[in-house]
Amino acid sequence: MRVLDRSFFQKIIPIAAATVFDDRNISAVRGQIQCEGSSLGVSSIKSIVVDETVPGGRKCMLLRPGIVAVDPKTWSPTIAELVEKKLVGLRPYDLKLTYDDWSMHNILDATLPEFEEDEKETPAGFALVGHVAHLNLREQYLPYKHLIGQVLLDKNPTVRTVINKTEDVGSTSPYRTFRYEVLAGPDDMDVTVSFSDCDFSFNFAKVYWNPRLNTEHERLISRFREGEAVCDVMAGVGPFAVPSGKKRVFVAANDLNPDSAESLNYAIKKNRVGEFVTADCMDGREFIRRATKELAGRDTTVAIPQRTKTPRQRRRRSKSPPRKAPGRVLKAPKTFQHYVMNLPASAVEFLDAFKGTYAGRSKEFTPYTATKLPMIHVYCFSEEKETEEGNQVAVCELVSKHLGHRILPNTPDTEIHFVRKVSPKKCIFCASFRLPPEIAFAE
Repeated sequence: MRVLDRSFFQKIIPIAAATVFDDRNISAVRGQIQCEGSSLGVSSIKSIVVDETVPGGRKCMLLRPGIVAVDPKTWSPTIAELVEKKLVGLRPYDLKLTYDDWSMHNILDATLPEFEEDEKETPAGFALVGHVAHLNLREQYLPYKHLIGQVLLDKNPTVRTVINKTEDVGSTSPYRTFRYEVLAGPDDMDVTVSFSDCDFSFNFAKVYWNPRLNTEHERLISRFREGEAVCDVMAGVGPFAVPSGKKRVFVAANDLNPDSAESLNYAIKKNRVGEFVTADCMDGREFIRRATKELAGRDTTVAIPQRTKTPRQRRRRSKSPPRKAPGRVLKAPKTFQHYVMNLPASAVEFLDAFKGTYAGRSKEFTPYTATKLPMIHVYCFSEEKETEEGNQVAVCELVSKHLGHRILPNTPDTEIHFVRKVSPKKCIFCASFRLPPEIAFAE
């Protein structure tokens, strides 16, 4: 089937139903029948229906296939006892199923052809971005793409638009966007998503957003502490920057894509983190150097007000607003504690920008002060090796090549974190390491 025919799924299945003679016994009867596993037990079908054959209508419970109304030998002990006590009566029942009663997987299994075992895939898997369902169909499913899109749209109430990616991310755009085709619904790519208690609005066709990276975003954000300063070099629409701002982390964020920068600015205002997060739109290499210099020359403080708790009764009697307790002040540091470079395809190529970033400022760091050089968190692609050790060595070699300094795995302040697979042999890794003094202070 290449064009969806909903009438194909209209079926009549003969089963048995137990009519409950007194509505006051419905809950007790249902509990007993369900407990022993004799109910129909299909989540998409109501187990209690109206028995139209009884004058005035009575409630009846649908029973699983195998139980025959006119053959007591097929009855369970519980059903036999309920019939003997005249609490229920069994009768044949024609269960009428329509397209609405079948799950998305049932329908796709029934309509799509079977392929060779090595080509098997679940075409119903999709990423949800706002109201847009994003598919990445393999070639064998392309002749059935519009059927798949329509079924997905029908069976997922939150989905309004279904698209299929027609090229790899960033293959024709430096902004990590991709071309797509609409399979079902309107071509509406303006979405709103929520992540980490923050709201983001953007055009999914013009910016990069991957919901499969939400766990990774949360992992790295958890490393940032209140009052620290973070430089988010390839910030996108702000999945690192904006939630960090909510944690009262000072963030200098940037993205080369003007549409991403615009959506980032909107998210900063929408989530009220403007005191902590700033946004730029420039080349990442230039931003690393400029943001580092500007942070050192700027005095940024944010007053954190605190309110005294007033007992409810006293607050009701008092006409004056709650008294403000003496607040505290957060002052931005002069150096970044973290640099985030989330552009797996090319972020490592920007590592040379760190050479001399803190030239002439060595006495601001250990051993002269308690301040450590910043951590660099750079995302990259790498072919998956046979062992974890092999993966770590390969990623460190890639980082070392572009940094101009050897980074070794399994050393203090160095971590190679596996993020996810993007193809059978290609993975995303996050290399976290402390900026070497030989690079930071180079003239």
